[in-house]
Amino acid sequence: MNKSIAEFNIVSFGEVLYDLFPNHQKIGGAPLNVALRLASLGLSAHIISRVGNDALGKKLIAYVNNHGVNSSAIQIDDVLPTGEVIVALNASGSATYSISYPVAWDKIATVLANDTLVKNADAFVFGSLVSRDDVSRQSLLQLIKCAKYTVFDVNLRAPFYNQKVLLQLMEKSDFIKFNDSELAEIGTFMHSPYQTVEENIHFIAKKTNTKHICVTKGDQGAVLYYNEQIYYSKGFQVTIKDTVGAGDSFLAGLLSKLLLGNNPQEAVDFACALGAAVAMKEGANATISPEEISILLTTKSNE
Repeated sequence: MNKSIAEFNIVSFGEVLYDLFPNHQKIGGAPLNVALRLASLGLSAHIISRVGNDALGKKLIAYVNNHGVNSSAIQIDDVLPTGEVIVALNASGSATYSISYPVAWDKIATVLANDTLVKNADAFVFGSLVSRDDVSRQSLLQLIKCAKYTVFDVNLRAPFYNQKVLLQLMEKSDFIKFNDSELAEIGTFMHSPYQTVEENIHFIAKKTNTKHICVTKGDQGAVLYYNEQIYYSKGFQVTIKDTVGAGDSFLAGLLSKLLLGNNPQEAVDFACALGAAVAMKEGANATISPEEISILLTTKSNE
């Protein structure tokens, strides 16, 4: 018997924080953004993280609960504060980040109950930023051992990553998501002799024994490598408000469709439409209606 969408359970691990824009603040963090978008698409989502015992932490947990993500695995830190990130946007809406350290999510403790949570999940999603601190990194490595299907969302945020840890996480992943600049950087340090996205995907897939890789290319779409086949989506030309969280929503959309057994081409087209819809609005977790995605996909099919 096939499972309904609500019966699919995804666990995200990593940073939960406040994105501080020039005139306002938004709750975010890539793993949380993915979980929030998955919940909005009808899947069951949990987040494993840590916040400070402060007003921001309490507000963040309330937000998570109000938006359909299970917050029971968010730990409370009595010493370190809830994470904050200063976001700067350029003229085209692209973001750069200044990330505080140390903060609560750097010290996510190993908890036995989380092993069981991850073991029972259909997929376990994590990024590279949370590995900047030994405590959270060791908790992550423990949970990876428990996971059925590991999804590594590469988020290179200088200076908070190193080649050894990135390679270790890639080798432990069933699915890796890069953007095109991250793919180029990682291909270089892995001594790839290739220049094209496709060649570097095949190179990394072979080196890390990974069967599923996706590379996003902003408004130029995405390339999906899935079970030795390549799928392309051209992306969407939209008016960008800001790009914060667009890649996270892309990943949530892609995973939701692939887990449900959709054709990989349909999955990557849907993911690109969802990412574009998010980029048209302010912040990572704007409400996106099915109709907004359908309009973009209909436009694409008529090109």
